[in-house]
Formats: sequence, structure tokens, C-alpha cells
Amino acid sequence: MDFIIANMPPIMFLTLICFLLLGFPVAFSLAANGILYTLLGIYFDEFSFAFLQALPERVFGIVQNDSLLAVPFFTLMGLILERSGMAEDLLETIGQLFGPVRGGLAYAVIFVGAMLAATTGVVSASVISMGLISLPIMLRYGYDRKLATGVIAASGTLSQIIPPSLVLIILADQLGRSIGDMYRGAILPGLILTGVYVLYVLTMTIIKPNSAPSIPEKDRVYRQPNGSSGLISLLVLTIAASVGAYFVSSQVLTEKAPVDERVVVNLLLWGLFAFIVAVLNKLLRLNLLSKIAERVVFVMIPPLFLIFLVLGTIFIGVATPTEGGAMGAVGAILLALLRGRLSLDLLKQAMETTTKLTSFVIFILVGSTIFTLTFTGFGGQHWVEGLFSSLPGGQTGFLIVVSIATFFLAFFLDFFELAFIIVPLLGPVADKMGIDLIWFGVLLAVNMQTSFMHPPFGFALFYLRSVAPKEDYKDKITGEIIPRVSTGDIYRGSIPFIVIQLLMVILVMVFPGVVTHYKDQGSGVDPKSVIIDTGESSYGDDPYSESNSTFQ
Repeated sequence: MDFIIANMPPIMFLTLICFLLLGFPVAFSLAANGILYTLLGIYFDEFSFAFLQALPERVFGIVQNDSLLAVPFFTLMGLILERSGMAEDLLETIGQLFGPVRGGLAYAVIFVGAMLAATTGVVSASVISMGLISLPIMLRYGYDRKLATGVIAASGTLSQIIPPSLVLIILADQLGRSIGDMYRGAILPGLILTGVYVLYVLTMTIIKPNSAPSIPEKDRVYRQPNGSSGLISLLVLTIAASVGAYFVSSQVLTEKAPVDERVVVNLLLWGLFAFIVAVLNKLLRLNLLSKIAERVVFVMIPPLFLIFLVLGTIFIGVATPTEGGAMGAVGAILLALLRGRLSLDLLKQAMETTTKLTSFVIFILVGSTIFTLTFTGFGGQHWVEGLFSSLPGGQTGFLIVVSIATFFLAFFLDFFELAFIIVPLLGPVADKMGIDLIWFGVLLAVNMQTSFMHPPFGFALFYLRSVAPKEDYKDKITGEIIPRVSTGDIYRGSIPFIVIQLLMVILVMVFPGVVTHYKDQGSGVDPKSVIIDTGESSYGDDPYSESNSTFQ
């Protein structure tokens, strides 16, 4: 019995894993496990019943946490955009834009996946939308099934790492760090991962040209009356808008403005210039822009404005993540209204799904709090700390072991479960070892992406399987019989992208600067230059008078 009591923390953890593998709901498994072992702890006099007095305060702390309001705001924004047809328009337009290039549809899926990640933040919405729209077109033109399904599933998981990702909000909350800093730290790894996906597709088009053919010329919709593509007009508009944006931003921003602020402001001004030119061209019938140029501007610029409204205001310090999420939700509603896609049914469905997802997150968080409280009561934090601090290699050894453990746990648990179970246990250990918790959080987030891609339990693969053709079918455009997409095709297609994601984990681990660059965007005040002089003034003296100035 003494042995069991001394090893209660690992027994608790193993019991929780057993409950989850048996299929019990995560929130109730966490809460029931915590309460069960609390009763055992009281029975064996490990702690008293008064120990539970800390529980109500923790639960009320969850409900009163303003940062968690970002979860329903960003979820509502993503669901409204997903149902408003934005994904369809983006995929169709960017597909036509890259159509003449070999692998153009795959590039379109990656770029749209990144844009949906920066606006919706919901993996299921991205994968299902791109699976329904892009997969039949890619199959029509003879794309390799493994490449097509892999690109769609992997691009959908970008919603996990590119802000405003829900998992980044949860990780920031669990690690006790700023959501804004977590967003700043994650943006560069997310963009690098997007670039590596593009590089992989480019490599495949060189090694196996037939795996990703270009769209035939007869199927390119937005062509000029003389038969030209109209891409020169788009290039000229892009250059002119870029020059205008650079000139105005150089007048508005100071030389000491952070890189994030410069990028955000320049993108906003670029989109604004291009949009004004396109509107004037359409209203005045100037015929200065080609069809493809007009289409790209009117389809891509509104989502870019929404990205600025959300991420831009957060990065430049105008709004908190919660306020940014609220503005994003309002902006999504306005975009859907302007596009004529907003209806009472759409709004009702989006709000119902948002309520369910938010309740799901809060219930898991409450269950996690009960489990963690009991785990701490048995000295679980000291057990975890002793377990990992004795590893060879110090910080590096700790990060390697945690990354390997997270990768294998991701075969069975999704990112919410991982964030609520392992992060509260590992965060304090990482902090005590001197590891930057934003870096640690982003490292976990990149690793947790693989939970969506793991055969056989990857959720992105399930989402894609639900919309991919299960039987041979006749294509409506060509009239040809298109063979079905097998589950094996989807699983095999995911493997190269899992390898890419693991390489990204190694990159973040070896080069922490890709995340910790957020530290270079502070106020520039050297803490060593701040002198605190307590003086000899009495309690009643005016602390703001010149003679009693406390900060020099």
C-alpha cells in the first residue's frame, strides 16, 4: 500500500490513459479520475477534505478568464466565412491564376489553406471545403491521388499553427503566457511550413511531371478577348500598389517600427490601393485591368482586410486577441452580408456550432483543472520534474523526449486532449529549466499538427475520407469515369507531409530564433536602466511630486 501511495501520480496518469482508450469522453475522464483519486487521497490521509476548497476558485477562474473569450469569437468568425462561400471563390480564383503552371492546383490549395488558416482557424472547415471543391478538379486533370489528398489534408492543418489558431489560445492559457506573444512566435514557423509544402510540390512536379499536370488551356476561364491570360495586367497592378504602399508607409511609420507592424501596414496599404484601382476601373469602365486581375482583387483583398482586422490590430498593439476576435467575427458577418450569403439559418447554424465547441473546450478545461489539482496534491509536479530533470542532455534532452512523447501520444489523442493533459504537467518543468515558454508552446503546437495526419486516427484524414469519392463516378464536365479514392491513397499521401512537419519540429528546436523573434519587438527600454528609489518619505507624502519621484 505504501508503494501505491508513493507512486500515485504515475498510477493516476495511466488510469487516465486507460479511460481515454476505452472511449470515455475526455472532460468526464479527467474530472472522474481527479475526484476518484481525491477520495482515495482523503481516505489514506494524504490530504484533507479542505484541500478541495481550492477547486471552486479554479473553476470560477476559468469562467472569468477574458482570454478564453477569443475561442468563441474566432470559431464564429471561421464558421461564418466557411459557410459564406469564401473558400470556393478563393480556390476557383487562385486555381485559375496558377492553372498554366504544372502543379498549379496544388499550389492553390496550399495558399488557400494558409489564407483559411489566417481567417477561420478551424481544421475541419478547411479540409472539408478544399476536399469538396479541389479534389474532384485535381482528379479530373489526372493528379496523383496520394499527392492530391496529402496536399489537401496537410494544408488544412495549417490552421493549427497559423494565427488565430485555437490551439495557440489554449496553449497560451495553459502556459500562463500572452496570446499575442504566442501568435507572434508562431507566425514565422507557420509561413515557413507553408513554403516547405510549396517546395515539396515543386519537387514532385520535377521528379514526376505527370503527378501534377497544368490545367488545359481550353479550361482556363478568365482569358482576354484576344486569348491572352491577362497576367501582365495583374503584375503591373501588383507593382504599382506595392510602390504606393511603400511610399505611404515610409511617411507614416517611424524607423524604429517593429517588423510585424511594417509588414501588416504595408499589406493593408497594398490591398487598399489595389482595391481602389479595381473599383474605379469597374465603375468607370476604364478597361485597364484584365479579367483575372479584377477577379483576384475582388476575391482576395476582402479576406486580407479581415486578416489585418484580426492579426494586424493584435500585432501592432491596437487590440487584444479577445478584441481582435470580436472584430473578426463582426467583419466576417459583414463580409457574408456584402456577398449576399448571410441568412438567418447560416447565422443560427454557426452560433449553435460555436456554442457546442466552446462548451466542449470549457468542460475539458474544468475536468483538466480537477485532475491537475489532485495530481498536484499527490506531489505529481515533483514526480514529473524529477522524471525529466534527470534526463541526460539538459534542456535539449528534455525537449527531444517531450517531442517524441507528444508525437506518439498524438496517435491516440487530439490536440485539445494533448493541450489539457500534458501541457499543465510539462509547462512548470520547462519553466524551471529556463526554457522560453512561448518557444516551448509553439514547438508543441507544430508537433501536435501531426495528430491530424497520423494514420489511422488522424482527424484531417477522417474529414477528407468523408468527402472523397468512395466509388467510381462519372465526371460531369468530361463525361469520363473517375476511379474512386481509396483509404490507402489518403493514408499514403499523408506520410510525406508528416515527415515535413517533423522536420519543422526539428527546425524550431534547433533554431529557436524563428519563434523568439517576438522578444525583439518590445518597448526598447533596458530593465537595467530603471532605478527604483524608495526614498525616506512617509506614507502620506505625494508619491507623484518631484521631490518624491520613484522612477528615474
